[in-house]
Amino acid sequence: MTETNVRTAQVLYPALRYADAHAAIRWLCEAFGFEKQEVYEAPDGTVAHAQLVLNGGMLMLGSAREGGVYPVKTPKQLRGVTGSIYVYVADPDAHCARARAAGATIMSEPRDTEYGSREYAASDCEGHWWSFGTYHP
Repeated sequence: MTETNVRTAQVLYPALRYADAHAAIRWLCEAFGFEKQEVYEAPDGTVAHAQLVLNGGMLMLGSAREGGVYPVKTPKQLRGVTGSIYVYVADPDAHCARARAAGATIMSEPRDTEYGSREYAASDCEGHWWSFGTYHP
């Protein structure tokens, strides 16, 4: 890979946990437009690892579990949110309408920002916060 490709290739991969990862995968695809790339099931039928893609970026996710190497909890389990994910989309207004129609909780309606972006914020089916907009540094 050339130096230019290294600088422009995705190097950060957000990873989230969901109590019902199979349902979350369906929901994220319907509401936010992700496409399933890979889903690996654990022996108990939960999601060990999944990869969803959108606009050239990738989200990794899996089922929430107690203990183990990654004992990550969901926002609902924590009763709060500790971070959010920002995703570039060309048309935030249309994206927001799609998300709303699929049941997303819209936290902030589409708006123009002082830094030149048009964006909105939504909460997904298990409480993770997302922002979608035209900001693309």
